Amino acid sequence: MEKILNYINGEWIAPSNGQFLPNKNPATGADYSLVPDSDASDAEAAIFAAHAAFPAWSKTTVRERSHLIRKLADLIKENADTLAMEETIDNGKPLKIAGTVDIPRSELNFRFFADLAMSLHGEAYRSDSNTMSYTEHTPLGPVVCISPWNLPLYLLTWKIAPALAAGCTVVAKPSEVTPMTAYRLSQFTAQAGFPKGVLNFLHGRGSLLGEKLCTDPRVKAISFTGSTQTGRSISTLAAPLFKKLALEMGGKNPVVIFKDAEYEKMLTTVVRSSFSNQGQICLCGSRIFIEKPLYEQFKKDFVQRVSQLKVGDPLNSETDLGAVVSKSHMEKILSYIKKARDEGGRILTGGEQLKISGGYFVKPTVIENLDYLSSVNQDEIFGPVVTITPFDSEDHAVMMANSTRYGLAASVWTTDLNRSQRMARKIDAGIVWINTWMNRDLRTPFGGVKESGYGREGGIEALKFFSEVKTICIETSLENP
Repeated sequence: MEKILNYINGEWIAPSNGQFLPNKNPATGADYSLVPDSDASDAEAAIFAAHAAFPAWSKTTVRERSHLIRKLADLIKENADTLAMEETIDNGKPLKIAGTVDIPRSELNFRFFADLAMSLHGEAYRSDSNTMSYTEHTPLGPVVCISPWNLPLYLLTWKIAPALAAGCTVVAKPSEVTPMTAYRLSQFTAQAGFPKGVLNFLHGRGSLLGEKLCTDPRVKAISFTGSTQTGRSISTLAAPLFKKLALEMGGKNPVVIFKDAEYEKMLTTVVRSSFSNQGQICLCGSRIFIEKPLYEQFKKDFVQRVSQLKVGDPLNSETDLGAVVSKSHMEKILSYIKKARDEGGRILTGGEQLKISGGYFVKPTVIENLDYLSSVNQDEIFGPVVTITPFDSEDHAVMMANSTRYGLAASVWTTDLNRSQRMARKIDAGIVWINTWMNRDLRTPFGGVKESGYGREGGIEALKFFSEVKTICIETSLENP
């Protein structure tokens, strides 16, 4: 059983309290590694290391930083098969998803920001013949990057890469539920030749680490992806201290389907957008609204497709859905399916646990006949559970789509260009996909509205988040003395 260690100031060290947590394989329910149960003293060591390393790292050139970041990308590529296997064992997702989505995107995150860092530049303004102002971007300082368990390496690199590229030092706190690929990334950090203290990895529970990471005055910014509840706690601690915050939180994303949608493309994509990664992606569409004339046909075809999805061993190439991430999360999902029944919902397919090899498997579930304000339609379940609901008009669809406290993403399916533009403007979401899903240009800003997010990640916005902008104004005399 492998024992994962923290990586602080260029060294792998056990937690100061000597305590470790069992790390389970969701597909079997068995312990397969040990994770540090670090506390505030370990957080202090990581912050101290990042603070000490910052002056030298911030003075390196963009070209030097980009060179090291590309080395991390190269090492991910060289070890892609191993990383995909470890991500699958740690998370429960199908190996084919880890191998074609998670690990390639993790590599791309480093390459993208290594290149984009060269594009961050200041601006100059001539006020009059004697006065000129210009701006400079300077690194913030030590920052904390907190990532979730659903896309472990994918989302961790999405935060680390722009922070390093901007010249910040980093304390990375991956989820204690899925720590393995972050541990491998710490090994790559040393192999790539990063200076000590520039990139530190701290494993453990947020209940023991969160307050120290959020309130230490040496930490200048916090980038977080996870639940709205945890994001609120981080904001409560850090906002009064005027730290920069980027919070990408929960979602209850609507899918709006009009009768003129390109049917086969829509049907195939909506099955994928509902159940990819067992529905454990913040961008999955969990509330599907269908224009009434299309409702019965869609219901029949959608339920048929979903019922044919193969749930089972994540290492089997034919598996469509693997295990959900933990026993407690499985129990949460099943409790919402029970709520759906209690609220008058009709289970069209799924609705139960699959008992396979002691793991945490839930059948992909489709529910109808629920009010749009029901708890199942309002709360983030974050699992393989979707509801379908008919609508009468654009305004009816928009009203239901906007009824939750979330606003991360939405999908609209229509071949009417004018309608698509109207819907995109009316739906409260940080990103609206028209006739597509999960189609991401990394140059574009990413984030949510309402309780789904605060701030934006991605593209130049991420580099600006990890930077401070300074304006320098010079007045000169152009007259000959």
